[in-house]
This record gives sequence, C-alpha cells and structure tokens, in this order.
Amino acid sequence: MAKKQVKSKERVRDHGEVFTNEREVNAMLDLVKNETENIESTFLEPACGDGNFLSEILKRKLNIVSSRYKNHLDDYEMYSIIAVTSLYGVDILQDNVEACIERLFNIWNEEYTKILKSSSSDKAREACRYILTKNILCGDALTMLKNDGKPIVFAEWKFVNGTMLKRRDYELSRILAAEQIVATEEINLFNFDEEVEKQTRESLDVPIKEYPLTDYREVQKYE
Repeated sequence: MAKKQVKSKERVRDHGEVFTNEREVNAMLDLVKNETENIESTFLEPACGDGNFLSEILKRKLNIVSSRYKNHLDDYEMYSIIAVTSLYGVDILQDNVEACIERLFNIWNEEYTKILKSSSSDKAREACRYILTKNILCGDALTMLKNDGKPIVFAEWKFVNGTMLKRRDYELSRILAAEQIVATEEINLFNFDEEVEKQTRESLDVPIKEYPLTDYREVQKYE
C-alpha cells in the first residue's frame, strides 16, 4: 500500500508537511547512486519527516553490507552499524523524529537479525538505537536550533583500530560553515589568503565535546 503524502490538513497548514512518495525518493537517490551505496558516505536530511529518504538510503547501504559481509558475521555487524552512523536528520516535529528513529532501527534490526540469527547481540541493538537518537534530532534546520532554543549538535562517529569507535560532537552551524569553505575553495582558488582560510577551517573543526575511544557496542555508556 502506498504511503500517504499528507497526515492532516492542519500539519500542511502549520508546517508545510508533505511527504515525498517512494518512487520519487528512489528516482532522486538514483542521481547519487554511488554515494547511496557507499557504506560510509554521510547524508543529512534537513526536513526528514518520518524518514522516507533516510530509510531508502539505509536499505541501499545494508544491501551492500550484506553482499560483502553476510558470510563474516562480525564484519557484517560492524559495517551495518557504520551504515547507521552515516545517516543524519532534522525535523521540526517531535513525533516525526520518534517515528524516523523507530523506522530506521526496525529496518536495521530486521536485516541484522536475519543475517546473524542466534549470534545477534542486544548490545549491538542498544548501540544502534542510541546512535540514531544522536543522529535524528528535533529542531529547525534553517535556524540550526533545537526546539528548546539550543544549537543543533550532531555526533560524528569514526571507527578507529577495528571495532573501536570515537565520538566527537559538533554544532551543525560549524559543520555547515566548514563545508561552505570547502565548497568555495575552488572558486576562490586565486583570490584568498591561504593562512586565513587554514585558520578558519581549523577553528571550525574543533568539537564541542569528545568522548573516550570505546568498542562500538558500548557507545551508549557515555553521555
């Protein structure tokens, strides 16, 4: 059954909420097909709703994980988690955020349980859900503020030395500012002060918080 594009007239009126249907989602994702099939490529959906785009990206990534690692269960578990860490979303409505987290978790967990069967781990499930709660946030991507007025902060997840995971938290405004410098670098190739740019990029690349290096199944221990 096709998913409805409108939940209610009131939500359309108050928030401009109209969901993109699956056919259009996949047609748009096909324009960046290589990236959607790169396990580590990151995606940010600034008005994620309940996850129409992010869920399809996760399915594509998990298909790649399965094709490469389904016969190596430890690797499958780790790379499936890597796929989850690569997805970020913001939505102004809390119920959408909660639905998106649940939807992405269920997609991951269904595939994870199917592949690992009795070898599946509740710790891995807890880690996956925890990561999603840090990657899918309630706020306004235009103002880059959460609904409580505080800055939107995303966790960056980097695997180091196999199964060890490093978490660093960054304000969304600084992430986008740093990306803007990268995007304009070629345009300004002959018209910028290299030292000033270097210092600017370095200042923007400072996390607001770092967490201890830990096994990826234990990331939920730190807050």
